[in-house]
Amino acid sequence: MRERMQQTVAQPVSLEGIGLHTGAPGRVTFRPAPENSGVRFVRTDLPGTPAVDVRPENATYDVQAGRRTILQQDGVQIHSMEHVLAAVAGLGLDNLLIETASMEMPEPADGSALPIAEALLSAGRVTQTRRKRHIKVTKPVRWSAGGVELSAVPFNGCRLSFTIVYDHPLVGTQSRTLDLDEETFLREIAPARTFVLERDIEVLRQAGWIKGGRLESAVVVSERAILNPPLRFPDEFVRHKLLDLLGDLFLLGAPMLGHVSALRSGHESHVAFVKHLKETLPLPGRRAGGPPDEWDVTAILDIMPHRYPFLLVDRITALEEGSYIEGVKNVTIDEPFFQGHFPGHPIMPAVLIIEAMAQVGGLLLLHSVDDPNDKLMYFMGIDGAKFRRPVTPGDQLRLKLTLLKLKNRISKMRGEAYVDGHLVAEAELMATVVDRRPA
Repeated sequence: MRERMQQTVAQPVSLEGIGLHTGAPGRVTFRPAPENSGVRFVRTDLPGTPAVDVRPENATYDVQAGRRTILQQDGVQIHSMEHVLAAVAGLGLDNLLIETASMEMPEPADGSALPIAEALLSAGRVTQTRRKRHIKVTKPVRWSAGGVELSAVPFNGCRLSFTIVYDHPLVGTQSRTLDLDEETFLREIAPARTFVLERDIEVLRQAGWIKGGRLESAVVVSERAILNPPLRFPDEFVRHKLLDLLGDLFLLGAPMLGHVSALRSGHESHVAFVKHLKETLPLPGRRAGGPPDEWDVTAILDIMPHRYPFLLVDRITALEEGSYIEGVKNVTIDEPFFQGHFPGHPIMPAVLIIEAMAQVGGLLLLHSVDDPNDKLMYFMGIDGAKFRRPVTPGDQLRLKLTLLKLKNRISKMRGEAYVDGHLVAEAELMATVVDRRPA
């Protein structure tokens, strides 16, 4: 299995431009960032240089602010970052510090993401030692409102489909589906420029938007002609919509694996869809106020087939794709097995400690397959099991599973269980992923 490792830029690189909506000149600097830190924007113009994390809960859309995506954290805002995030996603960068001295991201001269991507490529890239973290579509998700439709289904890669429908003779209906990798992004999407209908320009200006708009910064379409020809692609309009979608999807905080389809959508519906994905898929940090890497029990139930009384994991606290996983089992006197094991002297059965390990390890394995809802994990063997002290009501089991070997669907993992930092059990587990029988 080919490992895909995290990447950051090799050295800082800067880019200058003008905010499309505010008209303010600006400069953005991309800096290397450590593993697992993700993408963060830093406002160098504000006291204390506050940071804004790229996370779904920080994404918003303000109708009064115009056609732009907004990130907001602790009152600090970043506007119009979708082209920057599209370049980050398209080039496969995972960790990045993005410094800006203005609220709105400065827009490159031509209104596409190509100058941003070229600047990032000029900085070089460093392959880091931790595996990539993906946002994985594990089941079909759909969202619709006012004729706009968005959906996501499992897919082993990143595939985007978009259909635009405009009541305009030169735009009309256009559709495009692309499987995204770096080469495809640079060739097919990054050069596609933003566009605007001439009939909308005055309305946007009267509303106080597009103060930085220039003829060279967007494709301007009148009723009869392109005012700044030629188009870079016959279907450049839908390609730019794919660019916007790619950038807005990165608001999830990591590269996405899945097939997302969009009909008539824009930034407002993209933000709503990202938030819907956050609430629907088993994504890290779903518990309100929880750490960004945590999986709550609702997310666990989206993948695991186990249910009461045999679900023996309450929370996932860390997961590195294809490497290791950590989880928590809170042991209470209400556990049904304590009724008979033993009356007056409750001890968690050793075999159930192993089962709890296996369930946590199963999440690691099932998270790696295209559609975990169609799969189960079967035990194949247990080696070197040792139990060092009893586990009783009130204990919190911290379970750590490390993947030692994975070939085809056969895995070997080392499991450890701790209570208050003390090792209470350990074993090596062999398991396989199998297809679930049809209902």
